[in-house]
Amino acid sequence: MASQHHIDKTDQKILSYLVNNARMPFLEIARECGVSGAAIHQRVRKMEANGIITGSRLLVKPSALGLSVCAFISVILSEANKYHEVISYLKKIPEIVECHFVTGKASLLVKLYCFDNVHLMDIILNTIQNIPYIQSTDTVIALDEAFERQIWVKDYEGRSLTTFEDR
Repeated sequence: MASQHHIDKTDQKILSYLVNNARMPFLEIARECGVSGAAIHQRVRKMEANGIITGSRLLVKPSALGLSVCAFISVILSEANKYHEVISYLKKIPEIVECHFVTGKASLLVKLYCFDNVHLMDIILNTIQNIPYIQSTDTVIALDEAFERQIWVKDYEGRSLTTFEDR
């Protein structure tokens, strides 16, 4: 288990640069922060070890793969305490990219991408609704993604260091 780690102003600056551009060279970040490249490397590794940074990843636009339908499905469970079992089934569905345990009428909210509405209907009717303990679902189809962004990072003086660009 990761230990608690205090994030100082230099860590916050490092995070803000990495959030804006995960490929930014450590030496460039070091120049901006006024420390050595080795110090940046060490601080990033420490933040990774402490679970502050959970990795970096390459993002692929779903539409580039032909996945033109984005949908959100609220899942109501017949037995709320069975959500771990339901999640284990949902993890096996490659179209599902996010799953959240939520408050309200539904227990789970999932986000998925499909090729078209026929594909979506097949996933709902022949896969999701056949999972034990799923009582009902409610589906919302996204017409357009207005924006997506990484979490914001503020510097030690409370200013936002993160620039928000549509991804």
